[in-house]
Amino acid sequence: MNLETLRTLNAERAARRAVVLVTNVANGEQRLVKAVDVGGDPLKELLEKHIRSGKSGAEETTQGKFFLTVHVPPPRLVITGAVHISQALAPMGKLLGYDVTIVDPRTAFASVERFPDVKVIAEWPDVALPPLGIDRYTAFVALTHDPKIDDPALTHALERDCFYIGALGSKKTHARRVERLKAQGISDAALARIHAPIGLPIAAVSPPEIAVAIMGEITARLRQSPQAMGKPQ
Repeated sequence: MNLETLRTLNAERAARRAVVLVTNVANGEQRLVKAVDVGGDPLKELLEKHIRSGKSGAEETTQGKFFLTVHVPPPRLVITGAVHISQALAPMGKLLGYDVTIVDPRTAFASVERFPDVKVIAEWPDVALPPLGIDRYTAFVALTHDPKIDDPALTHALERDCFYIGALGSKKTHARRVERLKAQGISDAALARIHAPIGLPIAAVSPPEIAVAIMGEITARLRQSPQAMGKPQ
């Protein structure tokens, strides 16, 4: 790898943008493909497949054999609400390789004792969220059922390029939420990005089951969506 390619690779990784190093196995030639350039690349389908999976590997094509070295930012899971569902969701997220952060200003809930080995920020969303650098490799879920916490948190997430945004609540609850957020000037297109009721429709009842439904929906979005590859939603 030449120095310029290495510099570009490091810059993309530092900016938390996916990038693939394509090596021609026959002659050793290398080129770097940024996520934003995948759509116009001759190996588009293969690049998309490898970025979705996050795995490197060799591929035989009509143009020859190539090795695709994939660099994908580690995903983040940001949860507002240190609730019972979060106690199940946080370890699931960590098990799947997510960097998990829980935000809740209610110190009685947001404690290290209730969430061992997870970053917990006992602050209001307007204070806690901006320093986190939420981006397109972030899954964001709002679980408090408290508009004073969830609404500003969702507003912040909708202003970023999160690959997944979900909110707890029934259809009726979400309809009221949508009206509140629309009154704050958030567009219908932005509001349509919120997965609500949150999670896959598996008739989940208990907090752990709801956490499974949420994590399943997040995984599907990450692995199947063009958004996870740096494309507009």
